[in-house]
Amino acid sequence: MLLTKLNTDQLIAKCRERDQNAQLETYTRYYKAMYNASLRIVKDSAEAEDIMQEAFLTAFTKLPMLEDNKMFGAWLKKIVINASLTASRKRNSYNEVDIDTIEYSLTDTNGISEESLSSVKVQTIVSTLSKLKDSYSSILSLHFIEGYDYEEICQIMDISYANCRTLISRAKESLRKKLEQT
Repeated sequence: MLLTKLNTDQLIAKCRERDQNAQLETYTRYYKAMYNASLRIVKDSAEAEDIMQEAFLTAFTKLPMLEDNKMFGAWLKKIVINASLTASRKRNSYNEVDIDTIEYSLTDTNGISEESLSSVKVQTIVSTLSKLKDSYSSILSLHFIEGYDYEEICQIMDISYANCRTLISRAKESLRKKLEQT
């Protein structure tokens, strides 16, 4: 049977047996999405490529830790995002603001409305997103593009829930202001 016709569960089962052709097929299926996820965070093509390839190596060597073969894609994406955030932090360490010093509303009402979001082209948003400071673009990418909720972002970025809400709120406001300028 051709490997391209296997579903994810069957393909990862073959990868567990160290089938190099299955590993290559898995790489072929997932590399574009993983590269794009990393690129949105690190903003450097070569670094995103390195992170993505290292993530695949990590995933294949730690495959016995994966409990459900069907969850491979999500598990791999988490590896890529964590590696990307670590690389981004090493390159551009940013100062976290203590939650007690924040005098900013924690509500999401100052975010981008559905109407304005639908009227702006996706390319404009993505290009504007890349112009935000790293912490803002990373958290908005995780939330809007990758689809993570606040609790998952808290775990990924190792921040408190309140800090996550504040950071997303500020990032939305910054994005809205930059979009208004264009």
